Amino acid sequence: MRRTARLLTGAALAAAAVGGPLAAPAQAAGGLDVFPSSVVPGGPVTVSTAACGVGGTADGDASAVGAGHFTLAPGAHEGEATGQFEVPPSAQPGTYEIVVACARGGREVRGDLVVTLTAVQPRGSVKTGVGGALGPDPVQTAAGVAALAVAAAGGTWLLHRRARGDGI
Repeated sequence: MRRTARLLTGAALAAAAVGGPLAAPAQAAGGLDVFPSSVVPGGPVTVSTAACGVGGTADGDASAVGAGHFTLAPGAHEGEATGQFEVPPSAQPGTYEIVVACARGGREVRGDLVVTLTAVQPRGSVKTGVGGALGPDPVQTAAGVAALAVAAAGGTWLLHRRARGDGI
């Protein structure tokens, strides 16, 4: 009796260690990647998933945002199906669900797409501590140029006197 219990316990542990029926399913292969996750109306969107397996294809549904259906085919990354669609220019801001159904097995994966009215663009200047030639204050720029001109003229005069042997 003890020997049978040990054999069954050992078999269960071995099955769990190698990913047998007692192991939890992997979550990494089941998601839908939507890129970019935030887009303006009229912008392109790329969708990819590894849920359909190697060489898998899928049918995508972006009708929630008004883009209709699109096809996913094996992509550049092995084991991923990739497809594209364009968000209609008439799309309203909000979060929309994109659904993909694998051709084999009918498995569905879902992802969110956020539509915004404006793209976020960087604004302003970077504070590096190094000024430009045309700074914000033309008076300071002129004073700096004048100081450099006086220093250059003075240096040239001193080098000229030294070359003639007059000393400093």
